[in-house]
Amino acid sequence: MEELRHLIEVMAKALVDFPEQVHVAEIVGEQTTVIELKVAKEDLGKVIGKEGRTAQSLRTILGAVSTKLRKRSVLEILE
Repeated sequence: MEELRHLIEVMAKALVDFPEQVHVAEIVGEQTTVIELKVAKEDLGKVIGKEGRTAQSLRTILGAVSTKLRKRSVLEILE
């Protein structure tokens, strides 16, 4: 599942102004893996996007990769 964490980290760093403040944590459960994304307060809007479209796109990509790996995963964006 390290691939999923790395994927979200690379995409988030490409979106933000402060890539050094991007932190991605992975919490592995029995059936689902939770990927927690934390960015600088100034970059939160860039990661969420207008009406949440960027966040939804990140979740869609994560879901597609998870399906290919036969895993379940959820993206949580932390403030």
